[in-house]
Amino acid sequence: MNQQSHHTDANEDLTEADANANEVKDDLAQVHDLVAKIRVYEEETRNQEGPRQELLDGLQREHRFRLRTFLAGLPTVAVAVILSALPEDDRAIAWKEIAEDRLDGILDLLAEDVAEELIGDGQHTSSKVMVNAFELHNGRLRQVTVDRPALFANIKPIWVDLVAPTARVRNWVGKHYGLEIPDPEDLTDLESSARYYVEDNGEVHMRSDFLLDLDAGSRNVAVAFIVHNDILFSVRSEELPVFRLQRLRARSQPGYVKSGTDVLLDLYAADVEYSANALEGVYGELEQVGTQVLRSAITDVEASQILAGVAEAEDINGRTRRSVLDTRRALSFLMRGKLLSEVQLSDVREILRDIDSLDGHTAFLFNKINFLMDATDSAININANKKIERLTILSVVFMPINVLAGMGGMSEFSTMATAFEWPMWLAYVFFTAFVMLVGGIMFFGLRHFEKRQPKRPRAVVSKSA
Repeated sequence: MNQQSHHTDANEDLTEADANANEVKDDLAQVHDLVAKIRVYEEETRNQEGPRQELLDGLQREHRFRLRTFLAGLPTVAVAVILSALPEDDRAIAWKEIAEDRLDGILDLLAEDVAEELIGDGQHTSSKVMVNAFELHNGRLRQVTVDRPALFANIKPIWVDLVAPTARVRNWVGKHYGLEIPDPEDLTDLESSARYYVEDNGEVHMRSDFLLDLDAGSRNVAVAFIVHNDILFSVRSEELPVFRLQRLRARSQPGYVKSGTDVLLDLYAADVEYSANALEGVYGELEQVGTQVLRSAITDVEASQILAGVAEAEDINGRTRRSVLDTRRALSFLMRGKLLSEVQLSDVREILRDIDSLDGHTAFLFNKINFLMDATDSAININANKKIERLTILSVVFMPINVLAGMGGMSEFSTMATAFEWPMWLAYVFFTAFVMLVGGIMFFGLRHFEKRQPKRPRAVVSKSA
């Protein structure tokens, strides 16, 4: 059965499931309840410390496991219907708990906007060996999973995608097409001459960094591209949301791509779009951090959490900037090498304009991050100054007592108490009262003279007529 008929059947299945939504009503309620509990525990964890935080973390992991197990037992169509019915935030949580081997089938059943939103979340990665070939069929890309060399004889792909290929897999793919497939673990060259070049036989070699933004942290993943006999070969060490998004669009939209070079340009365009979404997330994080920083008082613990959040935002912003700058270099190489048609050149110029707009956002975010860093450092310094001030006040308040003790010492006080024939306990009671009296006089005296200090008048800004 071809891809088009499969897609049609999938849509019919989803329509039938929508018509019988009552069949998954209980399942939807169960998923919604589990997601709600996960969100509550996740929110509470941020506000707790120590054993209480560990307890909430354990409860959150337990409910995530329950959600994962429950979704694994549901049919693909039912999962798609549930995801479509959930609110956006709840949908993102449920999506992370779905097994990777079911993702593509579920994406085919979802509305296009919902599918792209879930792919853009980028929380599913894979490091397992995978070779997928894509050929044009009725204007769409048809995906063929290749697990042995003989399958290449029956297809004419425009794109061969390799994820974490072993040396054996790289060898038989390269041998079939007459080229050398690089090891994805060795894609670390920094010089432009080593990253972008054209072989004597016309092969185009490019190595770019794509952004991967996860909850656990962001990083850049190196990807090697080879254009050989109008076929695009892509090699990387793990799955990326950009590639999954490209596969979805090319499968669902006829005429979306027509050649391997079109696929390459669309991958770069999707990377820019993914980077823009990452920057939107940074804006949201910094807005929350800014609300905390601008409060009247910040504790040292809160300041440390703020600094951690700002540092994470700076890391994402820096990696995003690196990714889009790398994309710009790659597109400039294609333009200089005259490797594109007029239509493709127009697409490249549009992508470059999008990159230029992102440059302004990354620069603004860097400035905002520096401001929040400085503001948080100032709050920490203010807290430290308050502690020093308290210690200074204590030393000044008890300075007279220290002077008397230094002049005579406690032995002379004991002798003086004996001369007056006072009981020793009564003498120490009077001594303690005297210390408190002198300390109180010093404290309130300092407060009085501090309030009497003349205040600097505020500058008055005159309004021009």
